[in-house]
Amino acid sequence: MRYRLVVAIAGVAAMAVVLFAVPLGFVLNQTYRDQELLKLQRDAVEATRSVDISGQGGDPIELPASTDRLTVYGSRGQELAGQGLPATSAQARTAFREARIVTGSGDGQFSVAVPLLNNERVGGVLVAERDDSAVGLRERNTWLALVVFAVGLVALATMAALLMARHLARPLERLAKAAGNVDRRGLIEGIPLSGIGELDAIATALSQSARRLEETLARERTFSADASHQMRTPLAALRIELESLQLEEQPPEQVEAAIQQVDRLQNTIDTLLMVARDMPRGDRVADLVKIVEQVRKGWEAKLVSGERSIRVPSADSLVAAAADPVVVDQVLYVLVENAVRHGSGQVTITVREIAGWAAIDVADEGPGFAGDPERAFGRGKSSDDGHGIGLALARSLAEAEGGVSGSRRRVPAR
Repeated sequence: MRYRLVVAIAGVAAMAVVLFAVPLGFVLNQTYRDQELLKLQRDAVEATRSVDISGQGGDPIELPASTDRLTVYGSRGQELAGQGLPATSAQARTAFREARIVTGSGDGQFSVAVPLLNNERVGGVLVAERDDSAVGLRERNTWLALVVFAVGLVALATMAALLMARHLARPLERLAKAAGNVDRRGLIEGIPLSGIGELDAIATALSQSARRLEETLARERTFSADASHQMRTPLAALRIELESLQLEEQPPEQVEAAIQQVDRLQNTIDTLLMVARDMPRGDRVADLVKIVEQVRKGWEAKLVSGERSIRVPSADSLVAAAADPVVVDQVLYVLVENAVRHGSGQVTITVREIAGWAAIDVADEGPGFAGDPERAFGRGKSSDDGHGIGLALARSLAEAEGGVSGSRRRVPAR
């Protein structure tokens, strides 16, 4: 923003200076030339008072002393006195013919042709010539002054733009910093007002949004704590009942499996609460190969009873991920459960590395998702295709650990 604002203001200033200074320079140069011609014309008229072309007694025409080159021409343009440039002869004929003062410039010279009267008739023409070097020097000095003025003005505009950009950018930077410092609880530090109405309105809206977010998160934390307490109590009672059955002489065969499911449910609740509260989990590392093997063992018996199987291709090396092992286990459990419940054939779990990322692929031999696979991972739409909220939950857990969860279409072999 600062760069664009400075460039815009400096560009406008430079354009304004050019549009003003260039025409001004040409006008001043033309004024200097007109002034010099007027001065030459005045001096030439003054010199005509000392020139006598009557020719009485055969006296030659005498020219007055002057710093200009003076030449007297006759009625046919012939030189009578002095030595003028060739171009002035035509100028003299024009002045003689029209009986008026004729001015001219070119080839580094100014010239003025003034008619000479003899017995109240035009008897000749006096041409005065002057070098225009003095005017050229004034023109160069004028252009130099305009350039210095333009550069100074653009520099001042650039400095003003820098100050203005800093004045405007600082409140925005404070807003960005304040927005970036919104902590996990939705709190935000007080944003000092800048005195700029629009920016202060944004700061006020941001503070209000942060307070609403804090209130919402506080309600969610309270609800999570209450729900956790309400769910743990019946789960604990259920576990006690199952363990009491396990102490009987001939406990039912399903007791052990039921206790494992209670433990998994309790573990799932603890994991969801930990992720929802964004509790610090430390620098934990998940051994994906080990987790996959544990999940395989847990599902193998169930799949065999349903005449299906689960396969885990051996990984080339140890594959570790910077994530909580409990969360990874929950995500993998949901994916395998989805493949078992909605898929068919063999379930395959593959652990691999992709460009610095660790990945776990869960696949089965079924037809796959109907329609857009992403619908199954979207909360609120996933229930339309019978997948419930399990896949949406798996994606939320994966994203909470900085990962992603999604589907890949099966490509038929050619």
